[in-house]
Amino acid sequence: MRLIKTFKKIISLIFVIMFFLNSFVFTNTITRAEEIPNLNLMSRSVVLMEPNTGQVLFSKNEHEKLSPASVTKIMTILLIYEALHQGKIKFNDTVTISEHAAEMGGSQVFLESGEQQSVKNLLKSIIIPSGNDASVAMAEFIGGSEENFVNLMNKKAKKLGMKNTFFLNSCGLTADGHETTAYDIALMTRELINKYPDVLDYSKIWQDKITHVTRRGESEFVLTNTNKLLKIYNGANGLKTGFTDKALFCLSATAERDGMNLIAVIMASPTAKDRFAEASKLLDYGFANYCVIYGEPTGTITGEVKIYKGKQEKVGVSIEKQAGVLVNKSSRKNLKSKFIFDKKIFAPILKNQKLGEIIYYIDNREVARSNLISTQDIAKANIFDIFSRLIRRIF
Repeated sequence: MRLIKTFKKIISLIFVIMFFLNSFVFTNTITRAEEIPNLNLMSRSVVLMEPNTGQVLFSKNEHEKLSPASVTKIMTILLIYEALHQGKIKFNDTVTISEHAAEMGGSQVFLESGEQQSVKNLLKSIIIPSGNDASVAMAEFIGGSEENFVNLMNKKAKKLGMKNTFFLNSCGLTADGHETTAYDIALMTRELINKYPDVLDYSKIWQDKITHVTRRGESEFVLTNTNKLLKIYNGANGLKTGFTDKALFCLSATAERDGMNLIAVIMASPTAKDRFAEASKLLDYGFANYCVIYGEPTGTITGEVKIYKGKQEKVGVSIEKQAGVLVNKSSRKNLKSKFIFDKKIFAPILKNQKLGEIIYYIDNREVARSNLISTQDIAKANIFDIFSRLIRRIF
C-alpha cells in the first residue's frame, strides 16, 4: 500500500514537472516570435539601430568580429569632421598627396604623388566613390602619418564603446587583425550622423566631380556613389559600402522617414544585390513597426522657478535637450511629463545651470529625461536688495 502511494506521488510529480517544462518552452517560443521576426537574411551579421535612442531593433551575430572592408572609412570620416569642427583643419585647406597615398590599390580616385587637392574634395572622394587614396591622404594630413591616424581611430573606437574593433589602416584594405562588428559599426555610424548630420549632404550625392591638376595638366574625374540604395530605397541618405574577397559585401545604410532615422548594418553578404536587398528589408521592418515620439524642443521655455537669496525672486527655465522616445507603433501612447526641481534653489545662478529635470512617462513608466536649465544669470542678493524687497512686501 505504501509502495502504491509512493508510486502515485512520483507520477504526480512527473506530471507537474512536465507541465512547467511545457509552459516554459511555450512562453519562450511566443516571446521570441513576437520580439524577433524571421527576416530570412543570408548576410553573416546584421544590426538595425535607431540612432536617437541607440536602441537595437533587430540583430543577428551582431558581436561577431569580421573584416569591414571600406565601411572602415566611417571612422576616418568621423575623425575628419571632428578635426573640422575643432578648427584643426578647414574645407579649403590644401593637401599634398604623398607617394604612399597615391599607391593605394582597390577603390580609388587616382590621385598622383605631388598632386594637391582641397580637404573638401578629398572628403567627397572618400564618401561618394570610397577612394582609398583619398582616405590615406586625409589620414596623413590630420595625423602626420597614417599610423598615427590609425591610433586616433582606435582611441575613438574605445571611447565610443566599440569593444570588438581594431583598425590597422584608414581605408579598409584587407589586413590580418583589422576587424570590427556590425554592432560597433552601428555605434560609429550613430556618432557620425548624430554629431555631424551635414555628412548626409555628401553621402546622398549620386554623382559629383573633382579636377586633377598634375604635370600632365588638368583633367576632370567623375565621382559616382557606390551606394545603390540611394536609387532604389525611399528615404535612403547614406552612408558607406565596402567589399573585399575576405569581407564580402558590407554596408552601413542610413535612411529617414517621417522624422525617424534608422541605421542598417550588413556584414559578409554573399552578393552586392543581397547586401542592398537585405538592408532594405531591415529598414522596411523598422519603419513599419516603430516610430519616435518627441518631447518639447530644445530651448523651450517651460516657466519660472523660485530663487532664494537672489537679486530676482524667479528665473526662467528651459529644456536643455529634446527627448525622443522610440515606441512600437502597435502600442503607441501619448507622452506625458513632469518637472522635478531641488527643494530650494539658492542664488547665485549661472545661465544654463541645471536646476532640475523633466521626466517623460508612457503608461506611468519612465522612458526618458532631460535637464531643466536656467535662462539667465541671477546674482546673489545683498542687504539692500533684501531690505527693499521687505519694504515692498509690507507696503
